[in-house]
Amino acid sequence: MSLTSSSAADLLGSLHSGSLSAVELMRATLARIDAVNPATNAIVGLRDRDALLAEASEADTVSVEDRGPLHGLPIAVKDLVQVAGILSTNGSPIFANHVPAKDDILAARLRAAGAILIGKTNVPEFGLGSHTFNPVYGATRNPYDLSRTCGGSSGGAAVALATGMLALADGSDMMGSLRNPAAWNNVYGFRPSFGKVPSEPLGDTFLKMMSTLGPMGRSPADIGLLLDVISGPDPRQPHGMPFEPAHPVKAAALDGLRVGWLGDWGGAFPCEPGILELCQNALGVLAENGATVEPVAPPFSADAMWDSWITLRSFLTGGGLAPLLERGIEMKDSAMWEIGRYQSMTAEQVYAASVTRSAWFECAARLFDTYDVLVLPTAQAWPFDIDLPWPTEIAGRKMDTYHRWMQVTIPASLIGLPALSVPAGFGPEGLPMGMQLIGRHGNDGRILSVGQAYHEATEWPQMRPPAI
Repeated sequence: MSLTSSSAADLLGSLHSGSLSAVELMRATLARIDAVNPATNAIVGLRDRDALLAEASEADTVSVEDRGPLHGLPIAVKDLVQVAGILSTNGSPIFANHVPAKDDILAARLRAAGAILIGKTNVPEFGLGSHTFNPVYGATRNPYDLSRTCGGSSGGAAVALATGMLALADGSDMMGSLRNPAAWNNVYGFRPSFGKVPSEPLGDTFLKMMSTLGPMGRSPADIGLLLDVISGPDPRQPHGMPFEPAHPVKAAALDGLRVGWLGDWGGAFPCEPGILELCQNALGVLAENGATVEPVAPPFSADAMWDSWITLRSFLTGGGLAPLLERGIEMKDSAMWEIGRYQSMTAEQVYAASVTRSAWFECAARLFDTYDVLVLPTAQAWPFDIDLPWPTEIAGRKMDTYHRWMQVTIPASLIGLPALSVPAGFGPEGLPMGMQLIGRHGNDGRILSVGQAYHEATEWPQMRPPAI
């Protein structure tokens, strides 16, 4: 097995023991980026090669007892995170030349753990939409079919993992941005419970409870390594959860596991042909290993959930972007849509949306009295043509917003539940798909351990990497 296809756990073990040098790994990483990044455009803002090799050489001089959990591992950070000394654009021309002087908390924690920050992974402009393209760097292509999208907004991260340019990657998720690209690139993406991984304490920190940072990897065990580095409360902001280690992630015994299959939510989430069947086949892996899998009727109104979601999302996203509009800065259509809704909504609408969110949380709590894990497809469509901004129709149903086609991600997002996207296999055109394993708030370790059991029974990322 080559260095760039090895697990993060194996690489870190070798780096810690000294059997692998950080310089050797950096050379292999840069060679892999040279080989596949021109075709995929996943890694952006790459630092100077000589500077990276010098940093790796310095890492090799650190004593074994002083080496952090990510010592010597090359990592590119999602381009929504501010990283000191590295071009940080948010995918927007507004920040095309912005080089921060200070790290965001996620980047600071990566550095403190010994990771070598090599550059950025590509994103949609401001992270809006599950299709990674922007006017600064262009589009990131799916390595399983270069004519298709890789998803988003953590699209560059997923492609870098799938192609061996990175062994671990960070991402963020409001509406599936850790999960959708993981599904479309045959890797794992984990949205932690809200509050487990702090983001930067900017603007409002009390009300914005739907977006979270999180880890991606080629196995849940690798995800646990990164989750331990980036999780833990930040005293500058509320809602933090006490640190609880995830590593090492051990495969759960699946005997007696109760799994609820939500499917297409009684038809409310239209899916392209083959997706539901593929996920049901993947659920068979859990059943074959002792789990009980049952279909679950729609437990809550999908329309009420959607109305709550788009109100709260526009309230938070539009509110965050509106100051840029006041400066006369031009933004993409989806950003303008969110700002327009924010500017026209009332306090009564926001309150009603949060009441609906609270009702769904209470309903979900009852569901978890019956089921250990709830399952949904990760996406409602297969990876689409890279030249399309977003799907306007799924299974004959018109999509009325730029993000309606991602509706399947909001049951977890709206109430901050942990959700792991696991690979579910491939469709007839050779394109990957995934399914979400969703747990009770705070049960992150349990979801990862179930995911690891599934991984050990399937190993989709290792069994079927992209041909590129």
